[in-house]
Amino acid sequence: MSLVFHGANPPGYKRWRELAIPMLANSIAAARASGARFVFPGNVYNFGPNAGIVVDETSPQNPTTRKGRVRVEMETMLAAAARDGARSIIVRAGDFLAASGGSWFSAAMVKPGVPIRKVTYPGDSAVGHAWAYLPDLAETVARLADIESELGAFEVFHFGGYWIDPGIEICQAVRRVVGNPNLPIRSFPWPLVYVASPFVTFMRELIEMRYLWQKPLRLDNAKLVRCLGEEPHTPLDEAVAATLRGMKAIS
Repeated sequence: MSLVFHGANPPGYKRWRELAIPMLANSIAAARASGARFVFPGNVYNFGPNAGIVVDETSPQNPTTRKGRVRVEMETMLAAAARDGARSIIVRAGDFLAASGGSWFSAAMVKPGVPIRKVTYPGDSAVGHAWAYLPDLAETVARLADIESELGAFEVFHFGGYWIDPGIEICQAVRRVVGNPNLPIRSFPWPLVYVASPFVTFMRELIEMRYLWQKPLRLDNAKLVRCLGEEPHTPLDEAVAATLRGMKAIS
């Protein structure tokens, strides 16, 4: 094989470090044994609430959350493995715009499989938020894979995706796609999440990452654009429409 893509995460955030670290170690071992280039989909957990509005690949990482510290540890493992012959590429991105249940869009904002009656927004409506349309991100990884022999042993790229500012404009895109400018926009029920958090692990994990909905954090993709010439980019409304169709929320 020529490429190992590590797209695995422990389900429901349970036993995160206990499971995530050995999972990654096994994938690194497979890449080293085969001589394949390792690809790791990163995210913004590495960056704490004081990271600043715009971050590039060299920005300081001072996570204040458990998952952020685990992400930094995982990337450190990849950097160390690269010095030992296991080459890797990390592509960090914002929240996925995707029909999969692991995204905020499909898990919290729009209910899959039924006609859209409302859209729920989890964040501060005035704060910008970063989104990554999954097919564009996949195309980016494929293009980097095509030129991986020209890259360094350890490379980190930021995928810009959509910087939506103010963040509530993602809901306006849903309104445009469904053709209803008066579609209700609701606030996410954070108070209920806090009530349930002592009893439900997943709720506690959501609270830990809430700062990403309260503070702007934009990924600078200048390095990626220099490398590829451009970043794959589907128009926002087209991406939202395809996502909603994949969720069977529209036909």
